[in-house]
Amino acid sequence: MLEILTHPLLEPVRHGFFTRKGGASSGLFAGLNCGRGSSDQTEAVEVNRGRVAHAMGVAPADLATVHQVHSPDVVVIDEAMLPADCQQIRADALVTARPGIALGVLTADCQPVLFADPEAGVIGAAHAGWKGALNGVLEATVSAMRASGAENIRAVIGPTISQRAYEVGPDFMETFTDEDAENARFFAGGPNGRPMFDLPGYGLMRLRAAGVEAEWSRHCTYSDPERFFSYRRTTHAGEVDYGRLISAISL
Repeated sequence: MLEILTHPLLEPVRHGFFTRKGGASSGLFAGLNCGRGSSDQTEAVEVNRGRVAHAMGVAPADLATVHQVHSPDVVVIDEAMLPADCQQIRADALVTARPGIALGVLTADCQPVLFADPEAGVIGAAHAGWKGALNGVLEATVSAMRASGAENIRAVIGPTISQRAYEVGPDFMETFTDEDAENARFFAGGPNGRPMFDLPGYGLMRLRAAGVEAEWSRHCTYSDPERFFSYRRTTHAGEVDYGRLISAISL
């Protein structure tokens, strides 16, 4: 059975942060791996994506995802675009005002962010790792939604790596503090004397500064292997590949 995490801030819009439970994949990818870029069996990934589409109330071909590249780029799905065509587009966020389409993003520690303005009938989804968040993918998604008629946007950050699990180097920290000295507040000293980065805290700051009501689900991908895939946990374990979680929203 699928496990789908929801948040009251996005209601009544249909949405879900899917855990790894309830999928057809096995081995390293056991569960609901929806990453076409993984080395998992193609058939299993398509079965998993079909289950997600069904849960979101759309046909499998209407579950739109993009070729994610840690960019600030947004795809707006208008009446002339087929959702299936998005897979070939290099971007990291999607926006639409079309009913019958589900927008999805894949993550395995990065932030999945779902957006909605229920009154205007506009939704969005963004993949926001540290690089995408720093380069403005969240604000770009908000701008695209406003251009599509949204006025009162709400956003929820789903399961992502938490600060207690995100050790980084001094150069990483300098990248953020060079951008804005106040970003130092998103770093704390870790047990190994290296900075620990608060990715969801940083994401919430960027969203709220853009005028969006935003919350984090408070689920850590690294710390809960039964429910979530994690790139960093896989790396620490010396495994060769990892599954990708999906988060989706539909009108």
